[in-house]
Amino acid sequence: MLGTLLTAAGYGATFLISLWFRAHGGTDIDAGSTLGMALIGTLIGVPAVGWSAGRIDAARLAALGAFTLACGYALLASLRGLEPAHLPGLAALLIGLGWGMFYLGAPLALSERLTDSARGTAFTRFSAFQMTGICGSPILLALAVTHGGFPLSTAFIGVAVGGLVASLLLAVFALREPRCPREGALRPWVRSIATLGRSAAIRPIVMAGFGGAVFSGMMAFQGSLSEGTRASATTFFAVHAGTAVIARLLLARLLPTWSRTPLISCLLGCLIAGLACLLWVPVHPAFQIAAAVLTGAGYGLLYPLIQTWAVHGARQEDRHAALTWFVVAYFIGIFGFPPFGGWLLVTAGKAVFIWALVALAALELAVAVLKRRT
Repeated sequence: MLGTLLTAAGYGATFLISLWFRAHGGTDIDAGSTLGMALIGTLIGVPAVGWSAGRIDAARLAALGAFTLACGYALLASLRGLEPAHLPGLAALLIGLGWGMFYLGAPLALSERLTDSARGTAFTRFSAFQMTGICGSPILLALAVTHGGFPLSTAFIGVAVGGLVASLLLAVFALREPRCPREGALRPWVRSIATLGRSAAIRPIVMAGFGGAVFSGMMAFQGSLSEGTRASATTFFAVHAGTAVIARLLLARLLPTWSRTPLISCLLGCLIAGLACLLWVPVHPAFQIAAAVLTGAGYGLLYPLIQTWAVHGARQEDRHAALTWFVVAYFIGIFGFPPFGGWLLVTAGKAVFIWALVALAALELAVAVLKRRT
């Protein structure tokens, strides 16, 4: 869990990449394009883990992912500007590669060591540590930069060191909690999408893509959304993370016992309401607090719920493929949306950008509640 916390801090630090570009004379379009390189990295890392997790313990692959992420931040910290132009993209590629390997490897490592009855609670607690790292990291880094006087490069060095420590912790976990039995073959998962498409697992997989796009949009560009108002991006990160973590820890045992469709509908309703509150942030900072609470509760509880749904909605032999496709869809949303979102924010403005996020959340709700006719 501590390794998860530190690795997740590496993804959370990507929320400051927009600030890094603006500090060096770039724009949100530049930041979005660079984060698009992270998508390429994840689309390499996730399939690699998906195929090789049968031969290599997923916990060891997660450890390698944390190390790769650390290398990406070490490279980014060494840059003194936007030139040469390919290096920020290379750093983002390494960050995406490492985060993708960890993001699939870590839950696979847990899933393979747990029973069905314990998996839902464990995923919820795992995601609580993950959310703490994701949202806590930009808060601490922003405080270090604005109040401590540290340059962003120094902050990114700290993230790199944290990634190295996480890699060590995850490697120790792999040694102390060996997985058994060990498989001797690669795990095919790509072709399983045909089978998954006919199962209940396809709905949470599609929802993961929409949800990832919404999450990356409201988090990666929160600094730009708060600019020119009395609100602060740091406040949003803190309240969002606090709400999500507390809700996950308090409700970890209760969520699996509640009726799924009404619960998901309620959580997505909270997410949509929270996104709508962002439209009123220029009026008063209290709307940002409301947005952070509603999105923290809505998205924070929704993600582990649909992740468990994806695993349990597939046949036993397809669960590995279901979790892999779930992560692939999530990363397509997480890193695929920022290039479009950055362009939309710069060219169309904040209101259009926020309404686009609302539309994506509404599509996710439609996937959750509309069932196919048989």
